[in-house]
Amino acid sequence: MANESALFEDEFSLDLEEGIEDFAEQDVIAQEEEEAELGEDRIPADSYIQSDKSFPEPDGGVGPIPAISIRVFYEVESTAGLIETVSLDRRMRNADVEAIEGGLAAAIAYLKSNVTPNLLVLESHLPAAQMVEQIEALAEHCDPNVQVMVIGATNDIALYRQLVGLGVSEYLVPPVKPLQVIRAISNLFADPDMPFLGKSISVVGAKGGVGASTIAHNLSWAIAENAQLNATLIDLDLSFGTTALDFNHEGTQTVLDALLAPERADEAVISRLLTKATDRLSLFTAPASITDDVEIAPDAYDIVIQSVRRTVPYVIMDLPHTWSSWLSSTLVGSDEVVLVCQPDLASLRNGKNIIDRLKAERPNDSPPRLILNMAGVPKRPEIPVKDFAQAIGLEPDVVLPFDPQLFGTAANNGQMISETEPDAKSAMAIDHLATLITGQEMMVQKKSFVQKLLGK
Repeated sequence: MANESALFEDEFSLDLEEGIEDFAEQDVIAQEEEEAELGEDRIPADSYIQSDKSFPEPDGGVGPIPAISIRVFYEVESTAGLIETVSLDRRMRNADVEAIEGGLAAAIAYLKSNVTPNLLVLESHLPAAQMVEQIEALAEHCDPNVQVMVIGATNDIALYRQLVGLGVSEYLVPPVKPLQVIRAISNLFADPDMPFLGKSISVVGAKGGVGASTIAHNLSWAIAENAQLNATLIDLDLSFGTTALDFNHEGTQTVLDALLAPERADEAVISRLLTKATDRLSLFTAPASITDDVEIAPDAYDIVIQSVRRTVPYVIMDLPHTWSSWLSSTLVGSDEVVLVCQPDLASLRNGKNIIDRLKAERPNDSPPRLILNMAGVPKRPEIPVKDFAQAIGLEPDVVLPFDPQLFGTAANNGQMISETEPDAKSAMAIDHLATLITGQEMMVQKKSFVQKLLGK
């Protein structure tokens, strides 16, 4: 490398500052020429980031609530509506939920003649002293192992401490959202031996060839390397998965080994099957050759995914373009869904079908994150971004420009685009998507000027 650098300096004799200025000027000229070629109906070069949504707080995923009994004693009708929404959530399907009007007084009367449920949810708008007095009276009729959640009107730390002293596990102050209640219940009944559950992100294409796998792989890299968060990428395209190729990592064992024996997929087995791409990013690759028509148990996918989620903060799933019961279940059960489209009619139709399906089955979750990929292909008729968003009913979070040179170079080198050219618009767009999902700002390693010119 030292000889190459010396040869480089002798051959070109460039002053570093002048070289940087020339490089920047040429980049501006090239950008202006590119925009002129694209025309008015194409995507402007600076519009790859579409979303202005606020970043979420980093947190784990919310898993299924176990088969528990929940009795809710409410005072106002809006709380009854909240509980009904919660009870219909996909994560609550195993729980037995019943809402009873009357607040704390009704709870005391109920427990005098009924078995204590696993969870009591009590709504009270009484003054603090009266609320504490009634909860003390309620405790005389409760099983000591019951979990208690209180919804109250007073945001008071002193009251909260009193309630905790009485054995109350959670105190919520309106306005309360359904997912807030579900997350609180999940935290109360987490397995003490395996309390952690990472956030699951499914990446799926609206049709074949839209670049969903490329997005999944680069998103995984951005979360792990640029956000510096531990992540695992699972390639669930068992016949044509490209994770091993894109990361230049071939493994002898794949995700198929875990799917064929899900009952053995504990943390130790999962760790042995994973391939380390970097210190922070692990890969669960697909088989390198087309698999035979093997029988995979319907619940095997969920078992393996949940096992991986218990080992790492972020799990990104690269899903094939197909439709089946396991894929539908995986999408519905994900904390985040990233839907990749191209600005064409087939993507619009298929994408809208997927969005409508997920909105119906995930009413308390955020809608899918829409990625419009390969926008601005020369001489290709496209649906303008504004019209596409209006028709599909969802604004894209990012619009990735058509850049075959960058993506082709990265693929051929077994690299991610952030490794190949971190300053590229597409690389910054993927980083923005990673920030939206994780709430973490990116820490991108910029290339030096010499590395740029040497193509390193």
